[in-house]
Amino acid sequence: MEATDELAQIDISTEEKDKLVAEVMRYALFKTHQTSGCPIKREELTQIITKNYRQRARPALVIKEAGDKLAATFGYEMRELQRTRAPSNRSGRTSSQQISNVDAKSYVLVSKLDPEVYSKYVEDKERSHVSGFAFVVISIVHVAGGKITEEDLWHQLKRLGLNENDENHPVIGNNKQALELLVQQRYLLKEKIAGPEGHFMSYELAERALDDSISSKLKEYISQVVSASAATAE
Repeated sequence: MEATDELAQIDISTEEKDKLVAEVMRYALFKTHQTSGCPIKREELTQIITKNYRQRARPALVIKEAGDKLAATFGYEMRELQRTRAPSNRSGRTSSQQISNVDAKSYVLVSKLDPEVYSKYVEDKERSHVSGFAFVVISIVHVAGGKITEEDLWHQLKRLGLNENDENHPVIGNNKQALELLVQQRYLLKEKIAGPEGHFMSYELAERALDDSISSKLKEYISQVVSASAATAE
């Protein structure tokens, strides 16, 4: 009865609402695949919902139901992201435009399937190197205290055979682009910092890397590495 009342309030039929929900689901799945998991802006979803129905279709209702159906049908949680701060500009301050952009809500699809089921039926093994690279980079930044200069990050990656200027790595491809993708996916926050000797770039863990599902795996992985190193030393 409550759902029917909501539909009556926004003057839209159940059939129209179901069609919009399906369109949002389709767009979210396609965009996630097309952009390698980069966040989807709420504005994009709102445009799908309001392009034909104007203000009759309430975006919040449709987006929520699309999220519920994605979880029930595909095992994906449509998780909302919202940055707590924007990168600073050259003066070290955030502009009103940056704040406006950063306050805009966005969503990512996160699998809630059992890890073994996901690995067997969903995971694209041909792209496992991408998630491996992400995990290594996030681990380095985490061990550095959650923030690291670009120079220091590439110094650590070079020790693993990943050079900053390598555009044709046999596995990663363009190393710089691979790192930039982590910024676009909101695992890292990149900003220019003013120092006594000039400006330098810095990377900081962003909201997706700080999520409990990621941070818990990081801590477990780092603990295993430390334990293995201690055993070798003995």
